[in-house]
Amino acid sequence: MKFSKFFLISLFVTSCATADEDHQAVLKQLSVPDGFSLTIFAKNLPNVRTLALGDKGIVYAGTRQQGSVYAIQDVDNDGIADKNYTLATGLYMPNGVAYKNGALYVAQPHRIIRFDNIAKHLAQAPEPAIVYEGLPSDKHHGWKYLRFGEDNKLYSAVGAPCNVCEPSKEIYGTLFRLNADGSDFEILASGVRNTVGFDWHPESKALYFTENGRDHLGDDVPPDELNKWTAKGQHFGYPYCHAGEILDPEFGKDKNCADFVAPAWKFKAHNAPLGMRFYQGDQFPSEYKNQLFVAQHGSWNRSTPDGYRIALVKFKEGKAISEEVFISGWLTKDEKVLGRPTDILEMPDGSLLIADDKRGVIYKVSYKK
Repeated sequence: MKFSKFFLISLFVTSCATADEDHQAVLKQLSVPDGFSLTIFAKNLPNVRTLALGDKGIVYAGTRQQGSVYAIQDVDNDGIADKNYTLATGLYMPNGVAYKNGALYVAQPHRIIRFDNIAKHLAQAPEPAIVYEGLPSDKHHGWKYLRFGEDNKLYSAVGAPCNVCEPSKEIYGTLFRLNADGSDFEILASGVRNTVGFDWHPESKALYFTENGRDHLGDDVPPDELNKWTAKGQHFGYPYCHAGEILDPEFGKDKNCADFVAPAWKFKAHNAPLGMRFYQGDQFPSEYKNQLFVAQHGSWNRSTPDGYRIALVKFKEGKAISEEVFISGWLTKDEKVLGRPTDILEMPDGSLLIADDKRGVIYKVSYKK
C-alpha cells in the first residue's frame, strides 16, 4: 500500500502534536514544592537513562535498552532543547556517560569507550576509542553508571549477575576506578549488588552510592540503600547481609552483619533508587544546599507499586537524617505509571534536569522566588 507524501507528513505532525499534549498532561499530574516549576527540556529520546554535562551546555545521555547515545543542546538558552543528536546506535547497553576534556566516555557492560572532540562532531560522531575492556559482559545488572571524581579518575561498578548469589569472580558486585586512559584499574569495594548512581558529598568529599536490594523476600524486605564509601577494601554485605541488619536466608548462615558496612540511609524496599546528585547550585533556596536528590525509578515486583518519584535525602553535619518527597505524580492513585525517573543533572544556572526512560524525555526543574 502506498501513501502520499502529504499524508505521511500530516501523520507525523499529528503524532508529534499528540505526544506533546500527552507530555503536558503528565506535567499537570506532577507535584513540586511551592516556588518550583517543572517543564519539558527535551523529548523524543527513547529510553534516556543517565546524563552528563559537557562544554557549551551540551547534555549527553546514555540508554540501557535502546543502545543509543544522545547529545542535547539548548542553543538559545530558553530552557528548551533545540537540537537532539543521536551520536551512536546499536551499542550494548550504553547506560553510563561521562565527559572530560572534550571527550565523551561511555560505559557498556564489557568495556568503556571514548568519543574524542565530540562537541565538534555532534552530527556525525567519530569512531570511538577503547579505554578499557575485558569487564564481564553479563546482561543481568551489567549496565553501568560512570562519573569522573575530583581525582580525575573514572568511577564505575560491576553488578551481581543474578538476583542473589555468591560472586563466581572477584569483579562481580564491586565499585572500581581507573585513570582516564584506562590504566591503574583498581577495585574499591565489594559486596555491592547493583549501583547505577553515585556522587560525592560537597563538603566531606565522601563517595555515596545508591544500591538496589535483592528481590523475592517480600514487599518490604530488604530496604534499598544509600551507602557511603570511604576506604579501599570495604564490603557492603551482599549477598550475606542486606541493609546492614538482615541476614540472607540462603547465604547469610554463619555470617554477622556487624562485619559489613551498614547503609548511610535506608530507602523503602524496591523503590529502585538510581541516579543521585548533591545540590551545589544557588538557584534553589538555601535549605537545599548540599542536600541529596535521588531518582527512584519505581518498583516492578511489589504487590502495591511504590517509588516513581524524586526523593530528597536531607543531611546534617555530614549524615543523612531524613527523607521526603520532592517530586511525585508519576504513579497515579489508581497505580498507573506515567513515568520513571532515572537520573539527575545539575546545570550551570542551578536548575536540575531529570531523565525519564519510560517517556523518553528530560524534565527541567527551576525555582523562582
